[in-house]
Amino acid sequence: MSSPLPVGLLGVDATTPAVLVLPGPVAKDEVPRLCDDVRARLETSGSGVVVCDVAGLGPPGLAAVDLLARLELAARRAGGRIRLLNPSPALRALLDLVGLRFEPEGQAEEREPAGGVQEAVEPGDPAL
Repeated sequence: MSSPLPVGLLGVDATTPAVLVLPGPVAKDEVPRLCDDVRARLETSGSGVVVCDVAGLGPPGLAAVDLLARLELAARRAGGRIRLLNPSPALRALLDLVGLRFEPEGQAEEREPAGGVQEAVEPGDPAL
């Protein structure tokens, strides 16, 4: 006798990461509360990831770098990590400059074309 197969994909975690929208410039006294918020969201979501929407942070500066580094540290200590949603090119460049690497949320990887994109080939181009 055989048992019925389960419905759905096997071994796929369908939990959705929690999203934390970071407001405009964040004051230093707000950082501990945001770190606590990241830890709480990791515990309640069960996904191991908190997505931080950084579109509202404004012009990037060292205060934004410090905030994101502290949020990542809080997430790592809680067994998770953060991903960035809507980082500006200037913020990404500043994070690269100081050596902080964050995984972007919902974006194609660097140097990888988005799905379904084909490169144009000009007549007379040599074959690779």
